[in-house]
Amino acid sequence: MTWLGDAARLRRDRRPAVLITQVGVRGHAPREAGAKMIASADREFGTIGGGNLELTAIDRARTMIRGGVTVPETLTLRLNDKARTEHGRQCCGGEVVIVLEPLPVVPAVAIFGIGHVGLELTRILSRQDIELHLTDSRPEQLTAAAQIEPGEATVHLRHSMLPESVLEELPAGTHVLIMTHDHAEDFNLCDQALRTPGLGSIGLIGSSAKWTRFRAMLAEAGHDAEAIGTIQSPIGLSTLVGKHPATIAVSVAADLLARFPTSVPGEHT
Repeated sequence: MTWLGDAARLRRDRRPAVLITQVGVRGHAPREAGAKMIASADREFGTIGGGNLELTAIDRARTMIRGGVTVPETLTLRLNDKARTEHGRQCCGGEVVIVLEPLPVVPAVAIFGIGHVGLELTRILSRQDIELHLTDSRPEQLTAAAQIEPGEATVHLRHSMLPESVLEELPAGTHVLIMTHDHAEDFNLCDQALRTPGLGSIGLIGSSAKWTRFRAMLAEAGHDAEAIGTIQSPIGLSTLVGKHPATIAVSVAADLLARFPTSVPGEHT
């Protein structure tokens, strides 16, 4: 399998990795410029020539994975008997430059309810490099979502008459946004979201009055105040007001994107 196929499979499996590319060679080296391999936390795919050169690159890649580094780094390694690394010497006589490019696990977002706001929010988030899960009990709403021009997001469409059953199938850490056309659906989703371990943030669209009612109902359903407090409602930026669906969608998207991890500068650049 090529490195592209390996990268796609790791992304699909939501396993972080680092793409290692030998971009420059002076003198002799085990592989030519352009040689690539991928290192995950526990596996390697391909090779840039073996030896301490490759082991040094893999070690750095795994340090980047553990540290959550998301920006590329470069390494310059000399291959001679005077340039000792942790893994020994490599006496090819040349010098190589390696770029380590993180392939992080992308954020996952689930929107329940693809109505006016949900559709506008889908348009915005589809341009982000994320996993976007769209669920609605109305098939025509998913048809409308499917017609949005494709962007960077990997989009998953799901029609379900019991949207809350989808929650346990979401990837760990998924940010959940609840905005269906039916308050009963919204409540069932809130209830089940609090019973589903491993989710990220949970947001509920609606007024303060709606949230006051839901808070009481969730308490009656057995949830304690701390758990109920993990649901954000109303959602979006409090500083951006307006009731137009596109305005609400921009507000919700901006608030959500602020929750995503930011780049961490590398130690070796």
